[in-house]
Amino acid sequence: MQPQDYAYLYELEDSFWWFAGMRAITSALLDPIVAERGELRILDAGCGTGGMLSWMQRYTSAANIFGVDFSTIALEFCHSRNQKQVTRGSIAQLPFVDAGFDLVTSFDVLQHLNDEDDARAIGEFYRVLRPGGIALVRVAAYNWLRSAHDDAIAVQRRYTLTELTQHFRRAGFNVRRATYANTLLFPIAAIKRLVFTPAGKAHAESEVKPWRNGLKWMNGLMTAPLQIEAQTIKHFDLPFGVSAICIGEKPVHQH
Repeated sequence: MQPQDYAYLYELEDSFWWFAGMRAITSALLDPIVAERGELRILDAGCGTGGMLSWMQRYTSAANIFGVDFSTIALEFCHSRNQKQVTRGSIAQLPFVDAGFDLVTSFDVLQHLNDEDDARAIGEFYRVLRPGGIALVRVAAYNWLRSAHDDAIAVQRRYTLTELTQHFRRAGFNVRRATYANTLLFPIAAIKRLVFTPAGKAHAESEVKPWRNGLKWMNGLMTAPLQIEAQTIKHFDLPFGVSAICIGEKPVHQH
């Protein structure tokens, strides 16, 4: 990612349709699983500019929320949010002790890692979780959906849900939920990416950028389908989508 991409992320993370809608979906999936677990010690692996660190205060106090990211630019933006408990490091080699967290999250980070580091990262999530702890990972779905946006932000791969859950099981997790997301907008996303912004396009740019003045009304319109999905996903897994999400639990009794 380029420095300007981090600046856009910092500016838009609270209000842009994608982030607002995906937070609603994350809440719908995670709330029932972590409810009544008390004060959680949370790690956001690949925390970026820190928007999800602030959001996680719904589950615990700020003192129990930690972030790690390899980008010094991203961490500077975290500091601008007054988030001090952030560390520079790779999610494939976490700079934390064993069994120190109750919840590990990772949002659209795994796809940026080099070959085999994605499996190592999920193994690291397992290592730093306490028995009974929860890991939630969201990734970009389907390699055939690769677009100029992926080129611009250095996405190495996209996943099927089966591939993601296999990584979880190989690491030792019990899978609690596995679902696609951003399903209602999937046809629009597929046409846009395959026809208008295919991979390999010259001068690739990230799709995360402010709306031009005349298009700002689109933000609310694009958020609505994800809000509908958030209500649906409380009860049903979705069969396809632009994103894949897996929630795993570290067994209390390990063999």
